[in-house]
Amino acid sequence: MTCRAAFGEVLRDKDNLIMLMKEGTTLAGGFALADFFPSSKLLQVMSWSKNRLLKMQGKLDAILDSMINEHRDTLAKTKRGNGVFGGEDIVDVLLRLQQSGELAVPITNDNIKAIIFDLFTAGTETSSTTIDWAMAEMMRNPRVMAKAQAEIREIAKEKKTFEESDVQSLKYLKLVIKETFRMHPPIPLLPRACREECEVNGYTMPLKTKIIINIWALGRDPDYWPEAESFKPERFENNSVDFLGSNFEFLPFGAGRRFCPGMNFGLANIELPLAQLLYHFDWKLPKEMKHGEVDMSEGEGITVSRKNGLYLIPTPYNSSIDG
Repeated sequence: MTCRAAFGEVLRDKDNLIMLMKEGTTLAGGFALADFFPSSKLLQVMSWSKNRLLKMQGKLDAILDSMINEHRDTLAKTKRGNGVFGGEDIVDVLLRLQQSGELAVPITNDNIKAIIFDLFTAGTETSSTTIDWAMAEMMRNPRVMAKAQAEIREIAKEKKTFEESDVQSLKYLKLVIKETFRMHPPIPLLPRACREECEVNGYTMPLKTKIIINIWALGRDPDYWPEAESFKPERFENNSVDFLGSNFEFLPFGAGRRFCPGMNFGLANIELPLAQLLYHFDWKLPKEMKHGEVDMSEGEGITVSRKNGLYLIPTPYNSSIDG
């Protein structure tokens, strides 16, 4: 879905691009001693992760440059860059704006590449991570899994399949996704910078001070969340708390001017795939593993995914038999 929106129907080197994007988010969010001593030139040179990141960036730049040039050639041949919207992907729109010269701040190729990287990080890595955590939590809590599947299969029982138009009817699954965001926000640390000097709890924050907001800790604060370490989607039932940035104990998409602009796109990438996984299959743990033994260790990176893979046994659901 993200590839189609960003690059159109056909994208060469898609597998390499996705692999490099994932490697980049992991390296950028990992530990590097040089980050703690930025004035040390020796550590900068010796940093293994930074060297890997630079090599990865070179490969990624080559793919993105080739892709941008292909889109630029296509725009020139088809004359789609004439100010008329329609039939365009995101790269086409950005190139047309670049060529128009109407913006106060010109768009460079580096700007376009940065937007693409942000789109991939927000549109694929965070969505797949959330689905992974949601499935893991439901395997640990079979009551939640059964309730979510019952809702989905009841809605689709007359059609024998589950479609995108049915998503809006899934009240309980939306609660499951909310609870997953609370316990496992895909981007747990939210960076911000002060636009002006201010005071917070007696501490003076100078202009341009970098602030890191721990969204993960906010979502598990027992002062706001009873039984904070328990996965209970029902806590959001008849509850006005949402993720639109007005409830500061729950900020999976941030808040304010820097609120995530791709929230609806990200949710669409989560709701439908997760609903289809639950509709089309029943899920079991391998061998004699118990529900409470599912490994919930967290990995490193800008997005916090599971440290180890989630191994499950799917059994196709036969609606004609079970219905």
